[in-house]
Amino acid sequence: LPQGCLRSRLQLFTESPLILYFICSVCNAVVLSVLPSLPPKVGIHTKAWFIAGIFLLMTIPISLWGILQHLVHYTQPELQKPIIRILWMVPIYSLDSWIALKYPNIAIYVDTCRECYEAYVIYNFMVFLSNYLTNRYPNLVLIIEAKDQQKHLPPLCCCPSWAMGEVLLFRCKLGVLQYTVVRPFTTIIALICELVGVYDEGNFSFKNAWTYLVIFNNMSQLFAMYCLVLFYKVLREELNPIQPVGKFLCVKMVVFVSFWQAVLIALLVKIGVISEKRTWEWQSVEAVATGLQDFIICVEMFFAAIAHHYSFTYKPYVQEAEEGSCFDSFLAMWDISDIRADISEQVRNVGRTVLGQPRKIFFEEDHEQNEHTSLLSSSTQDPISDAASMPSSPMSGHYQGFGHTVTPLTTPTTTTVSDGIYNAIVAEENEDSLGPGHSTPEKPLDKS
Repeated sequence: LPQGCLRSRLQLFTESPLILYFICSVCNAVVLSVLPSLPPKVGIHTKAWFIAGIFLLMTIPISLWGILQHLVHYTQPELQKPIIRILWMVPIYSLDSWIALKYPNIAIYVDTCRECYEAYVIYNFMVFLSNYLTNRYPNLVLIIEAKDQQKHLPPLCCCPSWAMGEVLLFRCKLGVLQYTVVRPFTTIIALICELVGVYDEGNFSFKNAWTYLVIFNNMSQLFAMYCLVLFYKVLREELNPIQPVGKFLCVKMVVFVSFWQAVLIALLVKIGVISEKRTWEWQSVEAVATGLQDFIICVEMFFAAIAHHYSFTYKPYVQEAEEGSCFDSFLAMWDISDIRADISEQVRNVGRTVLGQPRKIFFEEDHEQNEHTSLLSSSTQDPISDAASMPSSPMSGHYQGFGHTVTPLTTPTTTTVSDGIYNAIVAEENEDSLGPGHSTPEKPLDKS
């Protein structure tokens, strides 16, 4: 079939919500018909796994339908690519927890994969905000510099404020990115500690590794979320068109609720509410705590899928003349060149800091902001190169809320600011070369 015909048929199949509800109803009917036929001696563990499976079957169709809609209407890759990555969080969390609930012996391994993706989601949310701002406001650094100084929020209100402009923008992005590096690193340490028998998950004791890793991960996670909040507070007016509060709450609630309920369950074990007297079919009280956490996540992900469906909707990206194929969109979803470049840049920045060298400021020309652009590189552009940058999406436009996307307009001050900076730099160089006793008449400078 021709590409246009195939796309139209796929779009027709996926546009009706009735198909989604029909699939969920069939899955529930099958599950509920099997539930009464279970043997009467089935334990709590098996029943919990079976109920969690019901929520899993309701969750995955909702999430996959939203992902498929973005792939069909893949018109702004620099915005939709991080959105698709975020939408994958719900099915990954749900399926991972369901498997860990069924097989407690491998829970430590599958749960660590879920926790690593949690850091990846926070990173992609920052990428989404950064790409929108960079495309909509080419002179973003100058806009931030023109704002009033933003003080740190509690509990860091006593720390020196970050300079408005590139410094604040870069440090907010770096604060989010550090969690993307810290989380996989602590995950590897947790696996090693589990193999040598010193991890002891769910037991608050300073004699095991789990307690120290929880504290370290929590500090890293809180700082990443703090940088996101500070970033939003500075650029609230510029971010209003994309309604970031609902999106931020979706990401924050999933990440924070899953983490803190694990800590709460561990405290219940520590004070004896969950004790060795009733472990049902689990081997230990720690396994009961882990299974309870996995069961709750399976239930929560159903509601998270509904929230993601409305918060990260595909409707603002629907356009009459769409380009590209769904297969190309699917392949672009797995491209991780941006995060690889960001991690490399962060390692170089840490190395320069240790060696006492200043961070490099890039003044590249003809820099294009697209779905392959790394997060840190977008904050190191000067106004001249930023003014020349254009999005590379098929329908080169900017998000303007539900239902329409408009062609970008050059900010009126961009050319004036760039010319002024250029003329000032050249004039200063001429004065230095002529000496203090000379003067030159002012005339327009030809930059060509």
